[in-house]
Amino acid sequence: MGCRKVIGRQSVADNIAGIAWFVESKGLIKTAEKFSDSVYDFIEKLGEAERTYSICREPDRALMGYKCISYQKKYTIVFIESAKELTICEFTPSKLIHW
Repeated sequence: MGCRKVIGRQSVADNIAGIAWFVESKGLIKTAEKFSDSVYDFIEKLGEAERTYSICREPDRALMGYKCISYQKKYTIVFIESAKELTICEFTPSKLIHW
């Protein structure tokens, strides 16, 4: 049982930090910390699994070979999967993905 390397782009970290900053600006500091920790833990677990994921249902992302997975039904994680690594490309609210 091997683990795949998980690589995140800078834009993914910026999006997660932006959401956490918004939550923190509402006075919920602990909630913002828990959110960012849980997102990064979830992304880490994607690399541990010995399974493949489905291609995105949105036509533009599907043509590029991206794979998508939902996080807490509110966010979508878009990534490229190979046998040795996962490259996380996007972390975006699910309602912004239209198909």
